[in-house]
Amino acid sequence: MILTRAEIARSIDSGDIVIEPFDPRRISPNAYDWRLGDTIRVCESELDAAHSTEFEERTIPPDGMVLLPGRLYLGVTHERTHSERFAQMINGDRTVGALGIWVHVSAPLGHVGHAIRWTLEIRVVRPVRIYPGMTFGKIIFLKTLGAEASYQNMGRKYTRTSGIDTSRLYEELA
Repeated sequence: MILTRAEIARSIDSGDIVIEPFDPRRISPNAYDWRLGDTIRVCESELDAAHSTEFEERTIPPDGMVLLPGRLYLGVTHERTHSERFAQMINGDRTVGALGIWVHVSAPLGHVGHAIRWTLEIRVVRPVRIYPGMTFGKIIFLKTLGAEASYQNMGRKYTRTSGIDTSRLYEELA
């Protein structure tokens, strides 16, 4: 079940959902409109699932940065989100999709208890300029059924992230 605008606002007021920084004007009928952070990692080399990936980290300047096709970009949300009661699902939205930007297609689920600034996989169809703090997508909150278990307490690879996380699949393949 997806939370409505009123239920998202109520859950933020009660502390069941945490969004930092929070702007009540960004709550839409069934989601929160999240923004792009100001840091991006760029990978132009060959990728290998069995090895750590080399990235160049850049700050997105106020006048923007042009993203180019054929590169892997990892960005980060401006907002940090957390809920011990609801699962979260993050997506790009139509406004960035219409610019040919594909955002976070592979891993949209944030488990109950996940407390993060989201790492974003970003690809573009054509060269496009992006800006720090621009609206980049929507996050929805989902009511779960069954016994709740906090992801933060499970000791998984990505529980304590505060910035951009690269793939750590190589840890499983070692």
